[in-house]
Order: sequence, then structure tokens, then C-alpha cells
Amino acid sequence: MAAVPDTGGGDHSRAGAREYAAEWARAARRLGFVPLSADETERLLLVHTVRLARALRAEEFSATPAEDVGRALVEAHLTEPRVLDWTVRALGDRFLARVLPDGDPVDAAERVAALQGALAAGFARALRDRTFTQQERIARSAWQARDTVERALRDSEARFRAVFTGAAIGIGIAGVDGEIIDVNQSFADMLGYSIEELRQINVASLFHPDDAAGMWELYQELIEGKHDSVRVEKRYYRKDGSAVWTDLAVSLIRHADGRPRFTVAMVEDITERYELQQRLRFQALHDPLTGLPNRTLFFETLGGLFQEAGPEQRIGICFLDLDGFKAVNDSLGHDLGDRLLVTIARRLADCVAGQGHLVARMGGDEFVILVAAGEGIDDAVGVAELALAAVSAPVLIGDQQLAVTASIGVVECPAGETSVSELMKAADTTLYWAKAEGRGRWAVYDPERSAADIARSALAAGLPAALDRGEFVLHYQPIVSLLDGRMQAVEALVRWRHPELGMIGPDRFIGLAEETGLIVRLGGWVLGQACRDARAWHREFPDQRLVVSVNLAARQADDPAVVDIVAEVLRRTGLPAELLQLELTESAVMGTAGEPLRSLHRLADLGVRLAIDDFGTGYSNLAYLRRLPIHCLKLAGPFVEGIRADTADDTADHRDERIVDALVRLAHALELWVTAEAVETGAQAERLRSLRCDTGQGRWFGPPVPAEQITARLRGEAAG
Repeated sequence: MAAVPDTGGGDHSRAGAREYAAEWARAARRLGFVPLSADETERLLLVHTVRLARALRAEEFSATPAEDVGRALVEAHLTEPRVLDWTVRALGDRFLARVLPDGDPVDAAERVAALQGALAAGFARALRDRTFTQQERIARSAWQARDTVERALRDSEARFRAVFTGAAIGIGIAGVDGEIIDVNQSFADMLGYSIEELRQINVASLFHPDDAAGMWELYQELIEGKHDSVRVEKRYYRKDGSAVWTDLAVSLIRHADGRPRFTVAMVEDITERYELQQRLRFQALHDPLTGLPNRTLFFETLGGLFQEAGPEQRIGICFLDLDGFKAVNDSLGHDLGDRLLVTIARRLADCVAGQGHLVARMGGDEFVILVAAGEGIDDAVGVAELALAAVSAPVLIGDQQLAVTASIGVVECPAGETSVSELMKAADTTLYWAKAEGRGRWAVYDPERSAADIARSALAAGLPAALDRGEFVLHYQPIVSLLDGRMQAVEALVRWRHPELGMIGPDRFIGLAEETGLIVRLGGWVLGQACRDARAWHREFPDQRLVVSVNLAARQADDPAVVDIVAEVLRRTGLPAELLQLELTESAVMGTAGEPLRSLHRLADLGVRLAIDDFGTGYSNLAYLRRLPIHCLKLAGPFVEGIRADTADDTADHRDERIVDALVRLAHALELWVTAEAVETGAQAERLRSLRCDTGQGRWFGPPVPAEQITARLRGEAAG
């Protein structure tokens, strides 16, 4: 046997190709007449197997090779219908997987369906072309024989009648008025009439109502001489009322002077081929698990709707995703998960049945409902609520009762204001909002919120490059002694000097840095820069002993290498460890155990001061506080804000004052320093001083400023 051409998949593919070609050859010889030897047949089909395998795994997929294979089968006289049926089914049963290497293409199922359709189409076209070529040659000979009737009338009549009567396809002759003159037996058998019955019928009465108008116009154009022949695929009615799909070729026969004489129609029954094409199209456009339209059909429908819709026609989308479906698959198995999807799909289709809405499965546990005839957002929301109700009803599968919910993104707007891609992007964004807001609910698209999300995403995407370009700067807010008013520390606060948006505060990007993981790099830069600035102040003002306080993110605190990082920064900058204070949030510190707790003790052993920021806003375990190597508590701003001399609510004022008093006493009992944040007025500062709070921080003592201004303030205090 000849060597197997390379399919691009290695020895496994070549062996599989040979095995598949041998099986194909055996099937062809078993199912019909093959004019080739067994070896010749196998060699021929091996070549076609390789072409199909290459097409299936091609990087840029095209079904054209499969159409060529279909034509080649006809050219090799492998025209038995059962051979075609076996070939198409074998492709569908994934016999070609034998010739693929490990790792099918992601869209292998869609490719196989396309190859099936293309192969069947190529086979049918080649068979049809060959048949009609022969038949047209026969018909031409027949009519030439009639035109020479003076020389051989009797012989030509016999030949024509033999061809007309014995032809395998239907042949009919009709007058220019459509009255049938004669038909052969094949034509009569195809439509279920007798020949005599058809001779009493006008061709127009055989037209399918869906085709009638267009067919009569085409017939009239033929009679008027606008065409000499026409060829179309159309339906006819059988006598029993059923429809038959045909390949119809009609030619006009003229008198010698050019006047229309009659028409000759050759009709081939292609019902089986048409139904096969329809089945293949259905498989290509519907989800095999649920039977719902798939994403391909959905986007075809949506795209067609946009093409036909006027600018004011409203289009709505309900994009649905099951909540927690992965947990069902993981805990109960994929088989039960698939059965759940089938049930949900049926419920979704039923809940909008009769309303004209398209329900499609987009993949996984995502579904979409196209609301094409709504009059406003209320209609789309109504569909979403129906869908939520349908999904939320308990599902009984076997002995398992499941309760599932869904989240739905709802988008609705005039067609002129959006496009297919923009509509789906908005639906996906809105679905994410519904998930984020608690699941089991719908959310409506808000352009302003979307714009804010896009801007936020743009900031997140620009963070790494901004850090590389040195766009971040530090400002320092004074922390002042409430006893003598001298600046004892500063808190390092990062700012982003954005090239387009100007100076951006941390509230707009710190959360993004934490979400993206960049907070570790950014925090490392802040720590290094703050220590360098603090070292410069210490050199110039050694007696001031100014402490720099740096916020430490929870992810930094959890990093086992945090102690080594801090120690290296102190070594590199030369800053004494006691002049560095690291601030951690109360929520990050109070749940600390294991390695993070050991890290805090090691940091304290370095001599670094540790502070709890925003103390009082969480649910602190006060007994646990004794175990932590903390040096300072920073009272949360809301408590300090309530201490105002001009407040209208003295009760609230005194209550906040009592809370602050208790927190200060607690901290001092634990030998901790206390800093009050958000001190905005002199009255607040005075009350905090009377409560024996140690230091204060806020606008009253100075806003965050660049390092140069802190230097100037230190010089002023030194001079004073």
C-alpha cells in the first residue's frame, strides 16, 4: 500500500488515516457497486481522508475541501446513495478523530458539521450536474430528431419516445399557457398522479403556495423570451397533499420564427438531500444538549434584526447566567449538571412561549433572550422577571432537589443608538453588575455607570506603566502633639500625577491596585520613597526625631517576605528603624494568626513601630489586642467628627466624646500611643487634649503636602 500523506498530526494520524480509509472502502464496496479494485478504492479514499483531516484541523478553517471530496466521489462513480449516507454519518460519529492528534480544535463539532454539509452538497451538485448534462444532451438529441422528421420521422419518434418514457427523472411538456401537454412516467410517479390526470392540469396548480407567486412570474418571463431557460429549487404538491422538493430545469422551445412554442421541464426529486441539508443546518445552529438555538443562530438573528429594523425600533436583551452552577457540577457531577441545564432551558423557552422572543444558549450556563418587539425597558424587565421566576422554582432530578437562581443583565434601546457588539458588551457588563449586587436578581444597563466602569478599568490598566514611568508622588500629612503642638510624625500618602487627569487621590486607585495585585509593588515603592525622605529629614534635623508612618496593605502584611523587605529598605536608606511606623487596618490585624502574626513580632523586633489604623470601625477582640506588638492606635475619623463644640445634638456629641474617652483609656492601659484622625477644628483639638489623646492628625494641623513643605515646617519649628 502507498505511503500515507502527512496529515500534520504525526504517526498516530497516519495510522488513523489508513484505518479510516480501509473502513470507508469496505463500506463503499458493501453498500453499492464500485468500478475499482479493493486496493484502488482504498488508495483513492485514503487521499480523501487526508484532505478531510487537514481541513478539520486547519488553522483557518474552510469546508471547501469537503465539497471537493463529494465531487470526487461522483467522479469515481461512487454514486450509491447509501455510500453518501455512510460517509456523512461516519463524519458525524467522529471517525475523523482517529486521524487527529491529541487536542481537537475548540470548534471541532461545528467544523465537522460544516464538513458534513459541504461533502453532501458537493456530492449532490456533482451528481446533479452529471445527470442534467446527460439529460440535456438526450433532450437536445430528441428535439433534433423531431426537427428532421421529414428524413427519419418514424425512427426519431421511436428514439424520443424511448428517452422520454425511460428517463430516470421527470420530464414534462407544457404549452405557453401552462396547460400540461405530456409527462413521462417518472414525472407522474414523483407527484403521485397518473399521466392522464396530469394532462388535464395546469402547471400553476402544482406550485407550492409559498413559491407560487414567484414561480408564475419566472414562468411568464420565460414565455416572454426574457430567458431561454431557468433552473431553480422549488416545491411541488403531490396528489396526497404532501410537498416534494425538486431541482427544476425549464427550457423554452420556439417556432422557426422565434415565437414561443412550448416548454420542457426536467424535474429531479431532491427531497432527501434537502432534508439532510436542513438537519445539518439545524445541528450547526442549535445546542446539542438543550435543543435551543446556539450563539451562532442567535447572532445571525440579532444581526438580521439590526439590518431590517428602523432606527427607532427598540431591541432588548436579557443575558442570563446561573448562580453557583459550577458548584453543582463539582459536587453532584456533570451528568446531573447537564440535566439541570436541559430543565432550565425548557423552562426559559416555556416562560416566553407565544411572545415571539428568541431564547438561546450561549454556552456553559449562560442563556440569552432576545426581546425584539418590546415597547420599552418595562417589557424587557418583565421578561427578565419571568425568567427569574422560571429558574428559581425547585428542580427535581432523580432523587436530588436543587434550588438555583440566576442573574440577568437587561439592556434595551433603539436600534439606531447601538450595534450588535455594543449591545452584547452592555449586556455582559450589566450581568456582571447583577452578580456583584448579590445574585438572584436583574440589573438594567446604565450608560453613566458603564462609563465610570470603563474609566476605572482604564485606570487599572494604566497602573503598571504609571509606576514604571514614575508618575506616583508622596504627600505627607503632619501628626502633631496635642500637648505642645510640635510635629512628631508624618503620614505618607501616595498620589498619582496622571498625565491627562492631573493629580489623582488614593481613593481612586488604591482599591484597583489591591484588586490587580499591584499594591505589593506600589507599596514597596511608597515604603522606599518615604524612608528616603525621612532619612533626609533625620540628617538635617536629628533632634526632631520625626517618625514617618507608612500604610501597609493587607496583601503586603500577609507576604512572608515583608520583614526582609522592610529590613532591606532600612539598610539601603540608612533610616533608624524607630523612625518608621507601619500602619495596618484593624480588620487586617485583628484576624492575624500564624505566619502573619510572627511577621508582626519580627517587625517589632527590628525596632519598627506598628500602628492600627481606623481603630474602632471593626469588631475588635480587645483581649486579642494584648497579644499584638502594637505601639499606636489611630482612632477612626467618625468618632472624632462627632466631637464638635457647635453641634446641635449635645447627646450625640457627649456619646462620641465618651467613646473616645474609653478608647484612649483602653489604649493607655495597654501602654499604647493614641493618634486621633480627622481633626478639623480647634474645638476638636482642645477636647481631645482634655481627654489625654497624645497626637492629632487632620486639616486643623495641616493638609497632606509635598516633602519640601514638611522640610520648611521643620526648619520653622527648629528656628522657633
